[in-house]
This record gives sequence, structure tokens and C-alpha cells, in this order.
Amino acid sequence: MAEPHAAPVAVGPRVGDETIAFSLADPNRRLVGVELRHELDLPGQDTRFGYDETAGAWTLTLPRPPIRRMEYQLTLYHPDGASETVTDPTNPVLTPGAFGDKSVLGMPDYAAPAWLAGEQAWPIGAELNVSTGVGPVEITVLSPDEPTSRLLVAHDGPEYDRLAALGRFAATMVRHGRVPPFHLALATPGARDERYSANPAYATAMVGSVLPELRRTLGTDGPVVLMGASLGGLAALHIQRRHPTQVAGLFLQSGSFFVPQYDEVEKDFRYYNRIIRYVAAVLRGQGSGRAVPTTLTCGTAEENVHNNRLMAATLRRQGYPATLHEVPDAHNYVAWRDSFDPYLVDLLAKVWADSGTRWGDGGRVRDA
Repeated sequence: MAEPHAAPVAVGPRVGDETIAFSLADPNRRLVGVELRHELDLPGQDTRFGYDETAGAWTLTLPRPPIRRMEYQLTLYHPDGASETVTDPTNPVLTPGAFGDKSVLGMPDYAAPAWLAGEQAWPIGAELNVSTGVGPVEITVLSPDEPTSRLLVAHDGPEYDRLAALGRFAATMVRHGRVPPFHLALATPGARDERYSANPAYATAMVGSVLPELRRTLGTDGPVVLMGASLGGLAALHIQRRHPTQVAGLFLQSGSFFVPQYDEVEKDFRYYNRIIRYVAAVLRGQGSGRAVPTTLTCGTAEENVHNNRLMAATLRRQGYPATLHEVPDAHNYVAWRDSFDPYLVDLLAKVWADSGTRWGDGGRVRDA
């Protein structure tokens, strides 16, 4: 005899014109609750599933957010009080992330970038372990066959390469003549939260030790572009403003430019107050230094979009040729990957248009 509610039920996520619907079969009601976990900014939206007795399933329907893909997990609540956060067992589409796999719900209008089918990443040209005042900084450099003095340094570099195919992107864009040849330096974060949270000691380490060692090893003296996402974007901006002659361009993705107005939810983060003080100094114009081409990207549906809008407007007022591009996604590596073309391409082409540009060794501004 069939179990109660064992008849086939509709399960799994479904995308409508105006809504998205989730359903998880539980005909014997072994769970006491299910909740959707995501990184979208959906104020006022309840993400707890309700139980549909007729379908024998937990269900949730939400207004369709302004995105083309959605990464999410489910938290399952058990009768004994235990809970677990898992990928959606009804959805086979997964994506890796810095904190584990997530389920992916693609909208009908989403397409992955064509360059993912392009060139293989360049081989490793150098591996450095640079001693600094904040501990060793490990760098893996991917280098093209052509000689070049240009350098792109990526915070969270190994993660960018593994989760966003940054090495493949670089090789493909150079191969097709979209940008001139350059070295790609993938910086391992180490103590990420401490280093990337507007830490003056880290900025000094990068400019005083890491960049000089990269230049010596690679024989380069050309323009350096810094890039980073989330805290890595904050760290890139912080380095440029403290040492403005060392950085020729910035690519900042979903930067953690916390301000109390928008980011009180982050107040338990250990370095929240340091970031708040630093960002306030930037907003006041302290240490504006030398303005450089700056591109910001941010998801339309992530919490950081509000502070990124504020930062982009602030930088423009201070003379930076800064642009913010909002993309229909959230705070994740695929969103950042999908923004490389055209936004990183355009920035690199602009900064490196004059391959003979040289950058000095001096310069430091006040603490901002």
C-alpha cells in the first residue's frame, strides 16, 4: 500500500514570468520546517516554506527578483531540534563557492560568457613567498609567451582563478587582441579578514615588499592594476589611496564599503568599526591622492549595491574616472566572472593604452 501523499508531486524550483517557486517533497512530514538561504537583498520577503498538505511538500513562492541566476541553499529543520543547510536535493545544478557548493536556479535569459570556451590559462611564470610585516604573502604569476611589463594583481587570486576562471579569461582576451599582454599575479589572501579590512600594515606590505618583489622577479616596471571582490575590493582601494603612484587602475567588485546607513547587519564582523572609519574618511575626501581609472561592478540584488553606489559617486566627485556597472546577479564568483567582459576588458585597455607609461616608486598620502 502506498504511503499517504506518496502520489507524484511537483518538486524543484520553477521560474515564472513574475515569480519563482520552490517545492520539496516530504509526504511523511519528517521535517518541521524548511528555509531558503540566499544572498539577495529581498527586504520584507519571508523565506520560510509552508507545508502543503495536499501536495505533501514544503513550498515557497517569491516575486521574481531582478536577476538572471540565483545561488541558494536550503536549511532543513528536524523534529529533534537539529538543522542542516544543504543544496537543494530537487535541483541537480550546482556551482562551487568559497564556502561550499550552492544550488543554482537559472532564469531563461541567462547565458554564460562565450570566452569560457576559449584559451587555456597561461602556465605559471613565477611563484613567490614574500616576507612582510603581516606575514608571508604567497603569489602565483601566470605569464603569456610575449614579453610584457604590465601587471594585474588579483586579491583572492587563487579563488578568482578556480571559481571565476580568471586565468582563462586573461589568456583568451590577450589571444584575441582585446587587451595587450600582461602578467596575472594571483595573491593568496592568508589572514583575509585582517588583511583586507582597510589594514594599513597590509597596504604597506603590498607596496613596500610584494610589488617590488614582483617587479624584480618579472623584470617589469609598467602600470599595475589592482582588482578584488568584497573585502578584496576594499583592500585594493585602500592600497591605491595610501600609495597613489603605485597603482594605475582599480577593478572593484561588490566592494565591502561599509557605512552604518546600509550595513548595520555587518556590525558583528570583527573589523567592522575599522572599515566604517576608513570609508567615512574616503567619503570626506581624506587622502584622495591621485585619481586613477576605476571600474566598480555590483549585483543589482545584493546588499552591497547601496554602498557601492555611494562609493562610485564619491570617487567621481573626487576626480576619479569611476564607473559602476550593476549586473543582474548577487554576491558570488559567477557574478564577478560574468562582469569581466566587457568591464575588466575596457578598464585594462584604457589603463594600458600607452604601453610606454611608467610609474614611479614614491608617494604616500594620509591614512585614507
